[in-house]
Amino acid sequence: MKRTIKDIDVNNKRVLLRVDFNVPLNESGEITDDTRIRLELPTIRYLLQHNAKVIICSHLGRPDGEKNPKYSLLPVAKYLVKELLGRVFFVSDCIGEEVEAKTKLLKPGEVLLLENVRFYKEEENNDPLFAKKLSKLADIYVDDAFGTAHRKHASNYGVASLLPNAVGFLMGKEINAIKSVIDNPTRPFVAILGGAKVSDKIPLLNNFVKKCDTILIGGGMAYTFLKALGHSVGNSLVDDDKIEIANQIMEKAKENNVKVVLPVDFLCAKDFSPNAKAKKFKGDIPDSYQGLDIGPKTIKLFKNEIMNANSLIWNGPLGVFEFKNFSKGTIKIAKLVLKFKGKAVVGGGDSVSAIKKVGSTDKIYHVSSGGGASLKLMAGEKLPGVEIIQDLEEK
Repeated sequence: MKRTIKDIDVNNKRVLLRVDFNVPLNESGEITDDTRIRLELPTIRYLLQHNAKVIICSHLGRPDGEKNPKYSLLPVAKYLVKELLGRVFFVSDCIGEEVEAKTKLLKPGEVLLLENVRFYKEEENNDPLFAKKLSKLADIYVDDAFGTAHRKHASNYGVASLLPNAVGFLMGKEINAIKSVIDNPTRPFVAILGGAKVSDKIPLLNNFVKKCDTILIGGGMAYTFLKALGHSVGNSLVDDDKIEIANQIMEKAKENNVKVVLPVDFLCAKDFSPNAKAKKFKGDIPDSYQGLDIGPKTIKLFKNEIMNANSLIWNGPLGVFEFKNFSKGTIKIAKLVLKFKGKAVVGGGDSVSAIKKVGSTDKIYHVSSGGGASLKLMAGEKLPGVEIIQDLEEK
């Protein structure tokens, strides 16, 4: 078990808190979805209530190692001023003498938000000198950025190796929620997997054929499995070089008595377009068509498995979710997950978006804030940003 902020003394200490404030901004620089900031507030408030001097660092967007006002964290600072009643200051850099001086002027119960760490290419390169400069700003390091936990960057892995450290509430919640369902599920345990390509989900599939009772496969990746079984899939998206892997996964599932459920009908079109005319096919897909969504019989098939489960994981859309004409399958599944009475974990941007489109995420046991990180954790892989944090028993 990793140390949390409750296991360390932060009183009158400068705490460098790594968060994920990579929020979407409109052209006017206004935040259009504050979910990631709201998820972080419990950790920030805890530190403030315990008289810490909180120094926050984050990335935003992809500035590619250059200072770009388009990706400034200033809008986030303005948001935090309102949420934390003015106890927030902003500095237009994240390292250097001016930043160091401002951290030393901080009083207990105050916050200093640093400018985007990805304005420096050294951040993503895990440059040791850059990490050392960041570490000079604080006495303690707290990582609460689950969205970057699968990366080995200077502001998470590098700094954590230089300072006493712990995880924040959000990071702890992510790890515990996902691992509790993966490692100790209440059975039957069902996984719903979608998305475009099999190649993106191979580690996940290899883990789930050992952990789950049933795996429901939709989205573009389903056509590789269907082709592996000898079905005609027309012009549908297929990872031809992964057909053998698909066969191996299905064989492993059979050996472990894991049921794999594939689509039996499809909504198809001749063109990959939001305005393409949808046509329903059952079984094989004609050569001139491509599958873009699961059909009603498949939705019913999936529903039966979901409603009989006690533990559930969903990662990836079941069709071309961004096209309204081909979003029905994903939306229907989202509604079923919202009604689910057991422990459900939802990860992946499109899956989370679908849930938000039809209801409140508060009704679900856990909705992950980190796409890539949740994917790796679900696959049973270690996260560098978590592994570097000291274990609770260490002194």
